Amino acid sequence: MGGRRVMRGKGTGMDNVFFVVSKLFWFLVRPENLPLFLTVAALVALLRHRRRGALWLLSSGVLLTLLLGALPLGYLVLRPLEARFAPGPEVSDPAGIIILGGGEESRLTADHGQFQTNEAGERFLQALVLARKYPQAKLIFTGGSGAVLDPSVSGADVARKIFAAAGIPPGRLMFESRSRNTWENAVNTLELLVATSETTEGPWILLTSAFHMPRSVGVFCAAGWRDVVPYPVDYRARPAGLEVSWDYADHLDDLNTGVREWIGLLVYRITGKTGALFPGGC
Repeated sequence: MGGRRVMRGKGTGMDNVFFVVSKLFWFLVRPENLPLFLTVAALVALLRHRRRGALWLLSSGVLLTLLLGALPLGYLVLRPLEARFAPGPEVSDPAGIIILGGGEESRLTADHGQFQTNEAGERFLQALVLARKYPQAKLIFTGGSGAVLDPSVSGADVARKIFAAAGIPPGRLMFESRSRNTWENAVNTLELLVATSETTEGPWILLTSAFHMPRSVGVFCAAGWRDVVPYPVDYRARPAGLEVSWDYADHLDDLNTGVREWIGLLVYRITGKTGALFPGGC
């Protein structure tokens, strides 16, 4: 990265506005809320004595609920994201392994005194595998808190517990605990390396969920990183494809995840945080 200018991460007014607005916008457009909004709209129409409109809205909500429960629509939006980069790439003498936060349960860890992970916990599992495979590589965890109301518990605190329990030598570990989103992950981690006089030369293994990898690669490239090797894990798109089966919770979770990521790609492209709508590398 040499003399490239390091872009600033968390702390600017625009970054804070972007963070809050993104949270609010996602609440309004997430697919799981659509049946609820239709039901509320039907109730309002009924109170205003518009029975035909209320019936149409209520019927639409019921039909949407049935479709979401019976069809794995999330497959359609997740599959292209997860297929963007090949799994398990071979890397020659990497300088470090960057683990993006999101696989930890910070509040549960704080409440119970032992580390807790979620469905993205494979980020930690694969990080430990790679740490053993490349014993000379640094491990850098980047992740603070994405919570608006209670940002006090950091994902980096959970990562410290996990890596310490796994016996990773402290000298190999670095933690970036300020980031609230992917853009801040990339910028703040680069700042951390520069501030600690660590080398910024790669290759750098970038480890995150497969559906999140295209946006992550695009962001890291836009932030000034080079020689980033995508290492996707935590695949969500089920091989069965569009097979009909009733599983409302899982189908909706997959759809939420995929739609959110595509919206994130669009917004990051519009705001200049990536150089392409569907990034494929630097």
